[in-house]
Amino acid sequence: MILKIADIKDTILRQKAKRVSKFDKRIEKLISNMQQTLKFQRDPEGIGLAAPQIGKSLQIFIVNFEKLQRVIINPEILKSEKLKKGNKKSKAKLLEGCLSLPNYYSPIRRPRKIKIRYQTPSGQSLVTKVEDFFGFNAQIIQHEIDHLNGILFVDHVLKQNSPLYKFEGDNFEEVEL
Repeated sequence: MILKIADIKDTILRQKAKRVSKFDKRIEKLISNMQQTLKFQRDPEGIGLAAPQIGKSLQIFIVNFEKLQRVIINPEILKSEKLKKGNKKSKAKLLEGCLSLPNYYSPIRRPRKIKIRYQTPSGQSLVTKVEDFFGFNAQIIQHEIDHLNGILFVDHVLKQNSPLYKFEGDNFEEVEL
């Protein structure tokens, strides 16, 4: 089932999501619906979707970008590369957008390397994994974890004083936030 994606004004996007304490048919169905929703998202195309974005306050997100395909439940950042002043690598900004604010993008600076612990479905239960993510994959994971903590990418736009662009037709146009 394809679900409606919450608009940026929806208050659920500003709440800290609840931990998943039990993996059951209801959670399995939710994950399946999230995967279908992301798969059929075309304008714009999405690469990640968090449960709060479809109106469920649960610590679940899915990612489907090239070889990065994950179902992540109850994530916890164990380590992230600190942004060092003067280090060009750690100061790189990657263009980021959000399905809850379609067609708006901004260059956001985030740590380029993170290590997280999370749970993921395996048969009828959850298994715990620890994994490192780098570059754009780290950016995606951090964006989705932010959703679980009530943080939106526009918060980073404001904090970093980054420009915000709207994509219309074939053009990016800078807009005020």
